[in-house]
Amino acid sequence: MPTATPTAPRTLRDIALARSGDKGNRATLSVIALDPADYPVLERLLTAERLQAHFAGVVQGEVQRHTLPHLAAVHFVMFDALAGGVTRSLALDAHGKTLSAAVLDLPLAP
Repeated sequence: MPTATPTAPRTLRDIALARSGDKGNRATLSVIALDPADYPVLERLLTAERLQAHFAGVVQGEVQRHTLPHLAAVHFVMFDALAGGVTRSLALDAHGKTLSAAVLDLPLAP
């Protein structure tokens, strides 16, 4: 008799894509639903507080959230997030590009 294979928990990567950028010491991050029907899930799960906790140790300042329902997206501005910014930081990812990959690891179930 075959044994059941446990399924991995679903993550944000299953329903969304993400893009990140930078401006000085601020990182920007947009999470966009692949299917607009999944936008309510993004809106419910992606709070400023959850992003602040997920990026603890990276984002030192305030996280602002902007909902964009017509684009099925949630956009964040994260202050004091790039160790001084591109021209001041010795970080390997001074532009914050890996933040978009990291956010997609968030589980869909809180």
